[in-house]
Amino acid sequence: MNKDKSIKEMEKLIKKADVLLEALPYIRNLYKKTIVIKYGGNTMIAEELKKNFAMDIVLLKYIGINPVIVHGGGPQIGRILEKMGKKSKFVDGLRVTDEETIDVVEMVLVGKVNKEIVSLINRHGGKAVGLSGKDGGLIKAKKYKVVKSSPEANKTEIIDIGMVGEVESINADVLNTLDEGGFIPVIAPVGVGENGETYNINADFVAGEIAGSLKAEKLVLLTDEEGVKGKDGSLLSTLNKKEIDYLIKKGIIKGGMLPKVNCCLNALESGVTKTHIIDGRVKHAILLEIFTDEGVGTQIVES
Repeated sequence: MNKDKSIKEMEKLIKKADVLLEALPYIRNLYKKTIVIKYGGNTMIAEELKKNFAMDIVLLKYIGINPVIVHGGGPQIGRILEKMGKKSKFVDGLRVTDEETIDVVEMVLVGKVNKEIVSLINRHGGKAVGLSGKDGGLIKAKKYKVVKSSPEANKTEIIDIGMVGEVESINADVLNTLDEGGFIPVIAPVGVGENGETYNINADFVAGEIAGSLKAEKLVLLTDEEGVKGKDGSLLSTLNKKEIDYLIKKGIIKGGMLPKVNCCLNALESGVTKTHIIDGRVKHAILLEIFTDEGVGTQIVES
């Protein structure tokens, strides 16, 4: 090895050490604390991203941080329903879920997607355990009511979208017990009603409620977007409630980003320290967001 090559190799090693040192204060701050991660979007489909996600989660656990995973599965559900000849219908972004559809939802989320994620994490050295909200009474749910107002008719209308639920309560003891045993919970967003009925619940909402019940240090939502953007289309790296209210009022935050932002605000009100909306399509997005000064998405804070 010549001298110039030796110097270049040494510089590469020093850069790696610098990266570790940059992460050190963040690791120290997060040690023995909980991070709830909503896993969804393209991160669940692209093989390389799936592998990177699993490795990131295992790394978090090994350095003393407690990750809790809540996953989606809308596209997978849609494909199965399509094969059955059943067309998916949505109201306000929520899948209309009749009795036949809820069986498919539970089969896909709990029986297929959940087990695939658990297996992936375990293959990379983790100790993941799959759960649905029905296990141990983890997620008690009630029927979600869609209310439409009609100013012209001066009345409101309640639309029945079937077995779609909202979180009534979280049994955090189940997750705390798993954490004490060194396990990584992987949760399918299916809840149980008062009479044992199954409810399909939006995964973002479940992640937010679980983060609040655990008083998590962070809630991280993996999406297929860079984060929250301003009027000019540029990424907004940090936002607080006042700024978000303004952006919503001006119609800058809208569409699919609106419920994600509201999920983060609700989590902050429930005691979560920081929330993040990040681009899951970026390799090792979770690590880059929480262990570097720049981050790769939008962090949302109380003030």
